Amino acid sequence: MSLPALNREVLASVNRFRLAHGLAALRECVALDKSARRHSLEMGRLGYFSHSSADGLQFWQRIRQFYRARGFSYWGAGENLVWASPRLSAGSAMKMWISSPPHLANLLSSKWRQIGISAVDVARAPGVYGGRPVTIITADFGVRR
Repeated sequence: MSLPALNREVLASVNRFRLAHGLAALRECVALDKSARRHSLEMGRLGYFSHSSADGLQFWQRIRQFYRARGFSYWGAGENLVWASPRLSAGSAMKMWISSPPHLANLLSSKWRQIGISAVDVARAPGVYGGRPVTIITADFGVRR
């Protein structure tokens, strides 16, 4: 599966799960897509796996660089991460997120309105990935009102 197709399938899977639990579907957001892509690429290139960025920024600080809070009275963000070797499907990502209480909480949060998703493949990911081929997915959740 191509990475754009995987991104679309993750979005569809998240929304099917939310709808099955009586929640509104999330709208894809270009700004959140960009935030997620930057983080997935950075983790794959530098060989780490964390919600914090390599420069020490907390996930919400990184997301805010793309998904601006200015002009809104309420702003919030959340993040789900997952990786697997050698490949990762949307179904596998969802199973891992559902089995993790903090990730499940993001999937089931009624406050989120938008989402950005970025899957990346790295042929020989360094660091925590042990030089293996990996797929890394970042899903950034957001709300602004």
